[in-house]
Amino acid sequence: MKQLNYGEAIREGFDYLLTENSNVFVLGQGLWSPWYVGNSMTDLDKKFGKDRIIDTPVSESACTGAAVGAGLAGARPIVVHPRLDFMLYAMDAIVNQAAKWSHMTGGQASPAVTIRGIINRGGEQGAQHSQALHAWFAHTPGLAVVMPHSVSDARDLLIASAMYDGPVVYIDDRWLYDQVDEVKEPQVQDLAAVRPKVLRKGSDITIVGCGYGVMLAMQAADLLDGEGINAEIIDLRLIAPLRVEEIVASVKRTQRFVVVDPGTKTSGFASEVITSVLERLQVGDLLSMPVRATLPDAPAPTSKRLEGRYYPAGSDVASIVMELFKSA
Repeated sequence: MKQLNYGEAIREGFDYLLTENSNVFVLGQGLWSPWYVGNSMTDLDKKFGKDRIIDTPVSESACTGAAVGAGLAGARPIVVHPRLDFMLYAMDAIVNQAAKWSHMTGGQASPAVTIRGIINRGGEQGAQHSQALHAWFAHTPGLAVVMPHSVSDARDLLIASAMYDGPVVYIDDRWLYDQVDEVKEPQVQDLAAVRPKVLRKGSDITIVGCGYGVMLAMQAADLLDGEGINAEIIDLRLIAPLRVEEIVASVKRTQRFVVVDPGTKTSGFASEVITSVLERLQVGDLLSMPVRATLPDAPAPTSKRLEGRYYPAGSDVASIVMELFKSA
C-alpha cells in the first residue's frame, strides 16, 4: 500500500500503461508543461521520450482525429484535452468517427482510443472553461464513458480504458486532485465488467453520484449522520453503458434516493439515472419522490462570490435530503 493523491494516481496509470504496452502513446496540448495538466503527467516526457508523450499544436480536432486513426491502425493512443470545454472542437472525431466505426463495419474495426477530458471549474474561469459535459458523451451510442471519483479508480480505470478494444471518454475533475488515499499496486480490470460501487452502507436513503458528485455525496453523508439519517452512497464510476442494478437494490431497501450530478439540471445525467431506476421499481417502493442535486441551468459565473452560490456544496446536498424527510 502507498499514499497517492488523485493526480499522482493518474500519472501512475500512464506510467504503467507506457511501461507495459509499447502500443500506448499520449498526445495533446500542454503535456510537456509542469502545470498544464496538474501533476497527472509530470516528467513522463522525460521518462518515455517525446515520441510517446507528444505535445501537439493547438488543434483539438487534428490531434483527436490522429488518435482515432492510430487506434484503427492498431495502436492504443490516449489523447488529452486539458479543458473539456475545448474538447468540443473534436466532436466530429469523437461522435461521428470513433463512436461509429464498429457499428458501420459490423464489428470488424474499432479504434482502441481513450479520450481524456479534464473538467476545470471554479477559480473564476467563467462560462467557457467550467463545463461538465459528460451527459453529451453518455448520450452517444458506441462510446464508453468513465468518471472516476476515487484515487484508485483514477488510476485503474485509466488503465482499463486504454486496454479496452473500443473508444472511451475518460473524464476527470480538477476538484478531485487533492484527494489522498492509500492504494494497492495497479489493478488491471476489464472495463466492460466495471459496475457501480457502494462506498458507504446506509439504511435511510440512497445517494448516487458520479465524479465530483460522489465527493459531495460523501460530505453530505457525514453531515446527515449528525441528523440521525443514515445514507448509502453509490459511485457510478462508468456512466455509459449505465448499469443501475446495484442502485435499484439499494433504493428498494432505503425507499428514498437522490442523484448528485456535477452537471446542469435540465436534460442532465441525473435525470437518466432516476428514470432508469424508476423503470425498475414497483408502485409503493418509494416513500418520497427522487430528487436531483445539480448545477443550476445557467452558465458558470466569473465572480468568486457568485461561484459560491452557483456550485453546490455537501451541505446543500444534505439540506435536500433533510427536506425529503421533513415532507414525508
